[in-house]
Amino acid sequence: MQSVSMIESWPVPTAATAVVRADGAVLGAHGATAHRFPLASVSKPLGAYAALVAYEEGAVELDEPAGPPGSTVRHLLAHTSGLAYDEPRVTSEPGARRLYSNAGFDALGDHIAKATDIPFGEYLRQAVLEPLGMTATTMDGSPARDGVSTVEDLTRFAAELQAPRLLDPRTVAEATLTVHYPGTKGVLPGFGHQNPNDWGLGFEIRDSKSPHWTGASASPRTFGHFGQSGTFLMVDPDAGLAIVALTDRAFGPWAAEAWPPYIDAVLAEARTA
Repeated sequence: MQSVSMIESWPVPTAATAVVRADGAVLGAHGATAHRFPLASVSKPLGAYAALVAYEEGAVELDEPAGPPGSTVRHLLAHTSGLAYDEPRVTSEPGARRLYSNAGFDALGDHIAKATDIPFGEYLRQAVLEPLGMTATTMDGSPARDGVSTVEDLTRFAAELQAPRLLDPRTVAEATLTVHYPGTKGVLPGFGHQNPNDWGLGFEIRDSKSPHWTGASASPRTFGHFGQSGTFLMVDPDAGLAIVALTDRAFGPWAAEAWPPYIDAVLAEARTA
């Protein structure tokens, strides 16, 4: 793919990207794909996937209590627990608003660790990273923000999201294609208030949001996550591909300007290939 070279124009010190299909075939890659980048919030989809493995193993239930009073594992995954953005402070009733919450994912990690009697980072390694061959990926600290990975590793995870081997495909569809607490409004960090602000379980669902970081041509069923370290992972199931991009410059106006045309160009090239 020629469009992947567009990252050369991004105002960042280091960047890497890849486009991958469900069968793991890389359609195009560019940049330092073996370089380890801090993921920031792109850590959350990895943490969510580990939580879903714990669910399928019977260690937790999605609707069991977790987090603040009245909240469940499902609330934490869907950013509707009522916890504040970056501190364990309750700001609303569970299910009432979509409050994007790092504190909620920290509570989720603590809950999974207690339920499995395994530190969350180690559980993630055993449940997700090791089976997928993601040997360059670590999560030492918060499941909300402390992942470190490479584009090469994340293409393996992106392929898994499109053709699950570790989870029942119905579980993955529930997490990535099904809106939980529909009609809930909230703030999409970096893109302002959205009504509704649709999410699955650990994954943002594009739906009709505008403006949006996935560009103008991504299908409404597109799902994924971006991070404040200038990183993103998205899957467009209608296009049959995923795009991973990692950089070492903090998210800001540059990313909101650079990412949408890049994603649109990749999707356009894939459609004509």
